[in-house]
Amino acid sequence: MDNSLDIFNDIAKKLLADEKQNPVAEFVSSDELFDKLDLQLSDEPIDEERFKTALQDLVLKTPRTATNAFFNQLFGGRNEKAVLGDLLAVMLNNSMYTYKAAGTQVGVEKVVLNEVCKLIGWDENAGGTFATGGSMTNFMSMLMARDASNNAISNEGMSQQELVVYSSIESHYSIAKNAAFSGIGKDNVRNIATDSLGRIDVSELQKEIVMDIKIGKKPVLVNLTAGTTVLGAFDPIEEVAEICKAHNIWLHLDGAYCGSVLFSDKYKHLIKGVELVDSFSFNAHKMIGTPLTCSLILVKEKNYLFDSFTNEASYLYQTDRDEFNLGKTSLQCGRRNDALKFWTLWKSVGTKGLENIVDKQFELANVARNYIKNNDDYTFYGIEDSISICFNYKDIPAQKLCAKLYEESELLVGYGSFQGNEFIRLVTINAQNSEQDILNFFKTLEQFVEVHMNQLNVAVEI
Repeated sequence: MDNSLDIFNDIAKKLLADEKQNPVAEFVSSDELFDKLDLQLSDEPIDEERFKTALQDLVLKTPRTATNAFFNQLFGGRNEKAVLGDLLAVMLNNSMYTYKAAGTQVGVEKVVLNEVCKLIGWDENAGGTFATGGSMTNFMSMLMARDASNNAISNEGMSQQELVVYSSIESHYSIAKNAAFSGIGKDNVRNIATDSLGRIDVSELQKEIVMDIKIGKKPVLVNLTAGTTVLGAFDPIEEVAEICKAHNIWLHLDGAYCGSVLFSDKYKHLIKGVELVDSFSFNAHKMIGTPLTCSLILVKEKNYLFDSFTNEASYLYQTDRDEFNLGKTSLQCGRRNDALKFWTLWKSVGTKGLENIVDKQFELANVARNYIKNNDDYTFYGIEDSISICFNYKDIPAQKLCAKLYEESELLVGYGSFQGNEFIRLVTINAQNSEQDILNFFKTLEQFVEVHMNQLNVAVEI
């Protein structure tokens, strides 16, 4: 083990040093992937030096998500205390299904979940669990909504059911997939239109629900989003909660992207009414900055977790109370310890520190918005109070510019579209970035366009 730790430390130090000089890794196309890297496996072991060389080469050519040039996905940065927790979780290698296997680590998970429930405003009847990502937490909310509508479904199946789910057209793509997995069916997902700011149209939602009830269908879930994938919009909770209460519909808030505003006094108003929902999820590996994956789903009434996910197994659950055997409230059986990295971060910086992490991202977003709005070469397509900054530069096609920046190892940034407009989407989710890092992003982009104008094949006045 000592030798492997030495290899890890050596490669990690080389990576950190190289990131400072080259924040974007060398581009390796899929066509040349297996030619450029020593990835093939063999019957016989290889010597230690060749092994280390192959591993180091692989690591140094992997996309760099923690640097000040990565703005592509809804995660980024590297918080050292959270990394420490994750490394220790790997070393300990506990599975979180029973107290016997996880022991004290169960306490870590329960403390984190309980504190989040308090921040939401729920009482001791609330509970939660960790999952592998936003798709999984959305799936779990759908299963609980399904079972809450008819507690016989989990035993008898979906025969003769006419269940319907509602979500905005800007919500996460997992909603349709999960409808297929749960037996509800993709055709029974209603994609509700949004307003000009990307929020679900409440009147349209109400109309669809009433229409479905009239034709004999049963609405079981309304899925709202706190931070839509493209614009970063927040659906209105309080208005929709009234509709759900009137029709006895489960209300879930998918906060995978931006639900962590829960930790911020300044921005918590964006999820005003969160205490009214039946379930709420967020990804700590996004706004909070823990390593992937660290997703939480919380429920106002923890009994729903037991109702949907408990299954007795005498070979597994043999000691202590059910509430300390976490496999009884999880979709998974074997489950890695994703709570420890969140706990080590929270323990080290406190709740105020988590608030600062969230607030910093909005500060960086304001820097980017102000730069764009004060420069005539840019067109702004985004919204306020969002950490997704949507824009175009000199009318260059966003997809083409983003691809070229990636292939030339300059910047990693993505693109999106809304209401017929395609644009670059810069996310300021890395709280380790500075104001200067954001300004450098624009400087790099502008200099890149000046050099590569002809290759971009667009008529651009430089």
